[in-house]
Amino acid sequence: MTREVDADKRATLRRFAALGAATPLAASGRATAADGSDDESAARDAIRGYLATTPGAHFSKLRDDLSLATGETQHHLRRLESAGEVASQKDGDYRRYFPAGQFSAFERRALGYLRRETPRGMVLTLLATPDASGADLARALDVSRPTISTYAGDLSDAGLLETEDGYRVARPEVVITLVVRYADSFGADAVAFADDAASYISYDG
Repeated sequence: MTREVDADKRATLRRFAALGAATPLAASGRATAADGSDDESAARDAIRGYLATTPGAHFSKLRDDLSLATGETQHHLRRLESAGEVASQKDGDYRRYFPAGQFSAFERRALGYLRRETPRGMVLTLLATPDASGADLARALDVSRPTISTYAGDLSDAGLLETEDGYRVARPEVVITLVVRYADSFGADAVAFADDAASYISYDG
């Protein structure tokens, strides 16, 4: 059983390490962050690759998806943050991680909420149906009206939702771009939305 677990871990790390080795910061970071054993280098390359495709992942998800131990994950993330390759920010009970220097504060907040099922469902529903009411959202997501109200307040405080005269997603084209770019890492609802995304984007011209 241990050999099977180790083999699965190595396969997972190799898959994401191939992506991480190709990230813009990998070459410069290797001199400071990836010194040490080949296993350490592979783990840090895997974290780079994982965050390139799953920005805004919280610590536990990153650890579990890469099959790393808690202490191992903490060690590598500290080294990558110290090297300026990874940035993190607190998000409620979570600490979320991003490739450094790639996202604005608004985009980081949006990515964090898009990684939560109900807020993501609210945002996707409002992008597809801008005139949806609180009752419409509750029915669409099969949650209570108070749940919608609570998350609407959170999204509004984060600057992602405008709540005057109904609900509207702030900076919708930025949010749509994030959904489409990272749809596979969010879930089936985001993938379905991304398939129809062109119809939700308006262009000036």
